[in-house]
Amino acid sequence: MNQDLRHQLKALIIEACDKDCSPDDIADDEILFGPEAPLQLDSLDALQISMAIKKTYGLRLPDSKDTRRVLSCVANMADHLENWLATRS
Repeated sequence: MNQDLRHQLKALIIEACDKDCSPDDIADDEILFGPEAPLQLDSLDALQISMAIKKTYGLRLPDSKDTRRVLSCVANMADHLENWLATRS
């Protein structure tokens, strides 16, 4: 499921942040935020992604240091979401 989930998350990021690229353009472990990041996402994008994850998966990401780590790359998001989903079933 992880590869499918990663692809879904990339599509979610592109839609939530209104980026003009393909999910295939985003590497699983590429840093998403900051001026040196290929997508150059910012704090508003982080909020949009958090809201989209809550709407799509039901997972609320509180504003915390842990959330910043989770949102730092697609691989971290997928792992966190997968672990959360596993505890719910």
